[in-house]
Amino acid sequence: MPEKEAPEEKPRLKTELLAGATTFLSMAYILILYPGVMSKIGLPAGGAMIAAALSAALGTFLMGALAKYPFALAPGVGIVPFFAYSVVTAMKISWQFAMMAVFVEGVIFILLTLTPVREKLFDIIPEPLKIAIGVGIGFFIIFIALQGARLITAGPCLTTLVQFRKDFASSGLCALLALAGTVILVWLCSKRITGALLLGILITWGLGMLCQLAGIYRVDPAAGLFSLYPALNFDACGQAFREFGCLFGQCFDVSKWSSGESALSGMGLLFSINFLVVIFTLLFDDLFNTIGTLAGIASSSGMLDEKGRLPRVRQALLADALATTAGAVMGATTTTTYIESATGVLAGGRTRFTAWTCAGFFLLSVFFAPVFAAVPAFAVAPALIMVGLSMVSQIGRINFADLTEALPCLAVIVFMPFSYNIADGIFIGFILWTAVNLLCGRRDRVNGFIAVLSILFILKYAFL
Repeated sequence: MPEKEAPEEKPRLKTELLAGATTFLSMAYILILYPGVMSKIGLPAGGAMIAAALSAALGTFLMGALAKYPFALAPGVGIVPFFAYSVVTAMKISWQFAMMAVFVEGVIFILLTLTPVREKLFDIIPEPLKIAIGVGIGFFIIFIALQGARLITAGPCLTTLVQFRKDFASSGLCALLALAGTVILVWLCSKRITGALLLGILITWGLGMLCQLAGIYRVDPAAGLFSLYPALNFDACGQAFREFGCLFGQCFDVSKWSSGESALSGMGLLFSINFLVVIFTLLFDDLFNTIGTLAGIASSSGMLDEKGRLPRVRQALLADALATTAGAVMGATTTTTYIESATGVLAGGRTRFTAWTCAGFFLLSVFFAPVFAAVPAFAVAPALIMVGLSMVSQIGRINFADLTEALPCLAVIVFMPFSYNIADGIFIGFILWTAVNLLCGRRDRVNGFIAVLSILFILKYAFL
């Protein structure tokens, strides 16, 4: 007779499913951001949305299938504007050719993953820097949450606190709802209520809908204030699928590689300096964003082994590489592991079922995108703040009494949110780790691999 299901398996599966839903809701904004940015360089918005959703679903499914981790992937939120403005617009190349660069980058990553190189990169990160990466990502997540909640806005000194009274009808109300949601979420977590993060998102969203019903929250698309009520438009869905059909495989169409403003055309573009620069930049950013995210979340959630290594890291990196390659064919920029995966981990997600649940929601979003896209950033902000708080709490593990450890770690923590890039925090942390420890005679902390990487990072900033 088959063995009976253990009593704890059903609660465990329920936790994983809730964690996957939480991760998805915290990432759903990419379904708005991606088509919004890419439509400005010629991609049809509906088709771009489907490309983003399918690449996220594929990458997240592969993460669960190959690495068995609860992490989710999607087109990198930092890479999307870089691709659109710094690559396509600034370099005057077509988006089809730029997608070809993403495809080549993915192929290179696959080849690198079949060797020990990418795994070695993860393992050689010094333990203090791994802790700092987790803390830095925590602050980064909180910074993103505060902006999404409109608590922090642009000001004369780069950023400033929202003016509640002056902007109450717009940003002020969103900020207040986010604060109320955070207080509610703290109460839910303190009571150890199952699915607290997901419930917190839904309650905050519900409060927003009540405010819209009462006329307090006023829809103003020009100010970024959209209706909080989900709506379905099957005609638009059909149009999006037709647009996606036109996007699929465009990176291989040599006739569309030239934008008309470039001196080179056709196959000659493959040997241009611009092409090499794009590939090199995407390689560095994707590689270290993924490694940083994996190291940060794994370190703060106890997934690393006793030697500070992440089991099955090669499989996790392979999932990232495969998703990037397939995503480029579909019309999606570099697909990478999201820091918002930490919301699912904090919600109790530990296995592939969290990833597969999130992947399932991304598949559903292809048909019901307006429903998921209606989740406002201020509703997700409380969950992100709680995740950031959990990750920042690891800061006590850094030995700030040792300045050779403290300065590089502080650089990682500070530069991630301030540069708005995980990779930049890692690059500068590595450079300072090498320089400070060599100068202070701590050569045992700097092996040849770390030194070479530090030099490459310096060259990146010098020439790119």
